[in-house]
Amino acid sequence: MQTPAPFAYERAGSVDEAIALLTRHGPEARLIAGGHSLLPMMKLRLARPETLIDINGLSDLDYIRVEGGEIAIGAMSRHASVLGSAILAEHYRIFGEAERVIADPIVRNRGTVGGSLCQADPSEDLSAVFAALKGTAVIRGAQGSRTVDMRQFHVGPYETAVGDGEILVEVRVPIRTNTGSAYEKVERRSGDWSIAAACSFVQIGADGAIADAGIGMTAVGAEQFTCPEAEEQLIGQQPSAEVIQRAAAACAAACNPSADQRGPVDYKRHLVGVLVARALARSVAGARGEAA
Repeated sequence: MQTPAPFAYERAGSVDEAIALLTRHGPEARLIAGGHSLLPMMKLRLARPETLIDINGLSDLDYIRVEGGEIAIGAMSRHASVLGSAILAEHYRIFGEAERVIADPIVRNRGTVGGSLCQADPSEDLSAVFAALKGTAVIRGAQGSRTVDMRQFHVGPYETAVGDGEILVEVRVPIRTNTGSAYEKVERRSGDWSIAAACSFVQIGADGAIADAGIGMTAVGAEQFTCPEAEEQLIGQQPSAEVIQRAAAACAAACNPSADQRGPVDYKRHLVGVLVARALARSVAGARGEAA
């Protein structure tokens, strides 16, 4: 039987209290909400926090709402809430498509957006989604709040821009008009981590050309889960099949997958090209109001 190393337990009743507890207990303290990533690592003793700070009581961070020209998603929003959000479904179908293939209903009912992002697993689905949508993270500490571009949020595998004594409180994505989005994933079985996954949004301008675009990839070693060079190839172009294929090929060339039990490098690169092309084609169709 696998058991974690000994740890102390605290329960926070507010964001300020959580920050105070993190400051008091130092860098070896960890926040816990759903715990579906942290607890297995603790049982394997890959993670050995000295103190767990339970933040399940922070209901004020559980929301999905429109604020100005952005959608604000509280860090304590459960995956099931994201999947069922009418606001997100209206503006970005990418969220629902990603959430349907994240783990299983048990995980989606308890796991949180903030926990998924802060775990910083290189195969995390929502990390690719927020990178594609060019979102921003709101991080709060004792000195106040700061914002970080989601494309700068992950500083390495299992490492984020959230510092000691800080907590991710919110993620924001801009609302865009004439936009379509999509998520594509290949997995060995339902609910598994990706072999490869790709997602995108495309905004079409009045002239029919691509006004803005974002691409996200996960499980394939893409830097910050995205591919800016492919996005640059798309912007200003008419969204033809040739343009989409060139961008997809650029993504396949830019990623850096590892060979493992899920497949060799060449196979994963091939999947990236196929999945990016599918996501972009469906995003274009959605932006045009066509069936995707």
